[in-house]
Amino acid sequence: MANEVIRIHDQFYILSTSGRIDDRTRVLKHGDMFAVFDRFGDIERFGSSELGLYYQDTRFLSRLALRLENQRPPLLSSTIREDNAVLTVDLMNPDVWRAGEVVIPRGTVHVFRSMVLYAATCHERLRIHNYGHSAVELSFSVELDADFVDIFEVRGRKRERRGRRFPAEIREGTLLFAYKGLDGRVRRTRIVFDPPPTGLSESEASFQVRLESGEGVTYEWAISCELHGLPESTDHARTGPPPAGLPRSYEDASKEVEAELMAARADEPEIFTSNEQFNHWLNRSLADLHLMQTKTPYGRYPYAGVPWFCTVFGRDGIITALEYLWLDPAIARGVLSYLAATQADVESEEQDAQPGKILHETRGGEMAALGEVPFGRYYGTIDATPMFVLLAGAYYERTGDRAFVESIWPHVERALAWIDRYGDVDGDGFVEYVRRSRRGLVHQGWKDSQDSVFDEDGVLAEGPIALCEVQGYVYAAKAAAARLARGVGRNLFAEALEGQAGTLRRRFEEAFWCEDLATYALALDGLKRPCRVRTSNAGHCLFTGIASEERARRVAATLIDEASFSGWGIRTVATTEARYNPISYHNGSVWPHDNALIAAGFSRYGLKDQTMKLLAGLFDASLFLDLHRLPELFCGFPRRLGEIPTLYPVACVPQAWASGSVFLLLQACLGLEARGSERKLVFCNPVLPEFLQEVRIRRLRVGEACVDLLLTRHERGDIAVTVMRREGSVEVVVK
Repeated sequence: MANEVIRIHDQFYILSTSGRIDDRTRVLKHGDMFAVFDRFGDIERFGSSELGLYYQDTRFLSRLALRLENQRPPLLSSTIREDNAVLTVDLMNPDVWRAGEVVIPRGTVHVFRSMVLYAATCHERLRIHNYGHSAVELSFSVELDADFVDIFEVRGRKRERRGRRFPAEIREGTLLFAYKGLDGRVRRTRIVFDPPPTGLSESEASFQVRLESGEGVTYEWAISCELHGLPESTDHARTGPPPAGLPRSYEDASKEVEAELMAARADEPEIFTSNEQFNHWLNRSLADLHLMQTKTPYGRYPYAGVPWFCTVFGRDGIITALEYLWLDPAIARGVLSYLAATQADVESEEQDAQPGKILHETRGGEMAALGEVPFGRYYGTIDATPMFVLLAGAYYERTGDRAFVESIWPHVERALAWIDRYGDVDGDGFVEYVRRSRRGLVHQGWKDSQDSVFDEDGVLAEGPIALCEVQGYVYAAKAAAARLARGVGRNLFAEALEGQAGTLRRRFEEAFWCEDLATYALALDGLKRPCRVRTSNAGHCLFTGIASEERARRVAATLIDEASFSGWGIRTVATTEARYNPISYHNGSVWPHDNALIAAGFSRYGLKDQTMKLLAGLFDASLFLDLHRLPELFCGFPRRLGEIPTLYPVACVPQAWASGSVFLLLQACLGLEARGSERKLVFCNPVLPEFLQEVRIRRLRVGEACVDLLLTRHERGDIAVTVMRREGSVEVVVK
């Protein structure tokens, strides 16, 4: 039975058949388009299989390779600008030989590539400059192709049939690739060159260049992704086709992107610290959050991660919103609005849906449209529904936005009804899951790989499965809903919810606590047997507050010991457990968002030394990672002196909830609560690690008020909080 489950689930597993030749890919994103290049700015056939230009879950460009005199030009440098808007690559010419001699020595010609995405179009500018003392003549070419494969094909899924690829069309400096999918939709990749190439074929644009000494020349091309035959109202509720009247040039596109970024950051708070390297981590994380946010009909939504999860995920969006809530509640509002609008209305086994359930994932590609994968709109998550309620309560406390809360209150009630009616599969008082869709996810918590739930002997658990952290989410959801109910005048309902939360907490302690392990069981299996395994899941029970004070401290000690803490962060599974594997997806790796939630749990129970330990570990990891960017996860090997974290081969980079982790970690250290409903800013036992002597926070809004703050660490470790500027009525309290 266990082998059959693995076989079924593997159809959606991200295959890692070979290591990356170079893991330092370069990512751009705008709206529903994203691109993954190598460091040369190319999309090659070798190396990372995920390289490509994608739009709405389809790869519209599978090859983009620059050649200078039929050679790959040597790389000088490559980076994504700090705001994530532009990719820049510096190259030079190799030695150019003719008639047995070098006619253009290497390094004579500088080649500068820059790329920007805007509204379903990738704009590239190429500048070539001759720094030699004499004129040069050389050729360059751009090799091109489009395979129009679905993102699930890129991930390793094989298809029995595909649609029809049309012959490439060539006309007046334009190359057009086209594909008609089995879903009836036509997908086109249009490439327009300015100036037109000297030669243009179905796979290559070629150019001849003559440059005098000191002379330069500029070329541009625009790669547009076009979808035809879309229904008027897409089921996945994403951004849809780009509007008409879009920028036609690289210059126009870059100006539009910069204007969007400036507008998005105009009213956001700013954080500066005394540690410049920490500032790099903060700035890159903030830029990545902006990169991953996408405008939807319901507001901004942080897509989960590039390349595999560049779409709406319910759980990921909720956690990202929680991580950044104290700084900018607008993300939470967009997430709540979107998830309320897509809340399930009917029962559907194929979608793992029941009325009131919150979305897990939505997809817009050909395979989703055809039902070859069940993720067009899929609800196979056990935790997104209580977390939706939890986020609604946190948003109200942060903003005091009663009008919005009243607008989504019916959805909160429906989510609570789902928890009680459908979430408790067997009526034992705990919320559990069992897959209903024959092609859906076997495991439906945040650790959703096929081998992520097991007992102390390593035997895979069978459902229905009640995860420990899910009981915490339900507890927190009912407590939050009780506060919301009072806010909308439902006092009797609030009392009932508080009673239910208290009952759940007592029963949870009885059923999940493992005295000899000093932690909570990972889960209860279908026979109500505890999965007695030391995992990071127990840390989420501290985040939600379901753990008792005494047991919270014991769980924290277990999570910080050498078996669980790698030196970089807390592992998903301790080294003592049967299925521990530091290079697995969920059974021994380190996930930044997981650590951030645990740190918030430590802080909740006053465990500030442990909180700072997690902040320090992930900060140290960021110092060794490309662009100071934390990936979705990395391997759980013990930290070794003088070595960097071991990367996981197919991790998403960037990943929204990994990007948001630094903000929750900092909030946890400061014990900061922004209570817009009370016009109050509270610091509960604030601490800072030694590498942060000062933290400045500017333009932090609390209700209608705005404050600038300076936090200073003194020699003994205590923190002074100084209000540098205050506009409006807000009380700043330090406990």
